[in-house]
Amino acid sequence: ILCTGKVHFDLDAERARRGATRTALIRLEQLYPFPETLLAEAIARHPNAREIVWVQEEPGNMGALAFVVPRLGRVAGGRPVRTIKRSASASPATSSPKAHGLEQAALLAHAFLDVSATSRAAAR
Repeated sequence: ILCTGKVHFDLDAERARRGATRTALIRLEQLYPFPETLLAEAIARHPNAREIVWVQEEPGNMGALAFVVPRLGRVAGGRPVRTIKRSASASPATSSPKAHGLEQAALLAHAFLDVSATSRAAAR
């Protein structure tokens, strides 16, 4: 799972809550110039990864997604790149803390969609 910014801390907590110890979490601190070589090296350290997942808190029409995802395709080593983001919106935030909490929970759940089952199967 790749991300940038504070969503990393939510993803890390969710990974621990789910016991997804076999899931790598990489936070990109610099997007431009894109750290293609460093990221390719980091991904290469996880040869059993089935996919690359980009997670962002922002809606799909905002944030780094449009810039990052095409570049991820070049370093993914042939793995599919899946994106997790909020639905496209005119505003980056909801007006309700309750709605935000529900959206955040859904975002985290989608990021770890198949991970918990994979971790449990590997532990057997």
